[in-house]
Amino acid sequence: MQAQELQNIIASNMACDHIEVDGDGRHWSAVIVSPEFEGKRLIQRHQRVYATLGSRMHTDEVHALSMKTYTPAEWAAQPK
Repeated sequence: MQAQELQNIIASNMACDHIEVDGDGRHWSAVIVSPEFEGKRLIQRHQRVYATLGSRMHTDEVHALSMKTYTPAEWAAQPK
């Protein structure tokens, strides 16, 4: 799997204002900004992203995904 493919899977299954994905084909890191994260705890945000991947996590197609998840307001407040 390529980074763009993983990014497209996530973005096509949830509203994303911004998404960056990087990795080596099995181990990934992502920055995801979504209004869907409003009012959600960190674990709930991660569960939402994992849900977009469906069986890919169970079949080891995506072995590991490290995430930084932000609401649009949290992202806007990040130092650039």
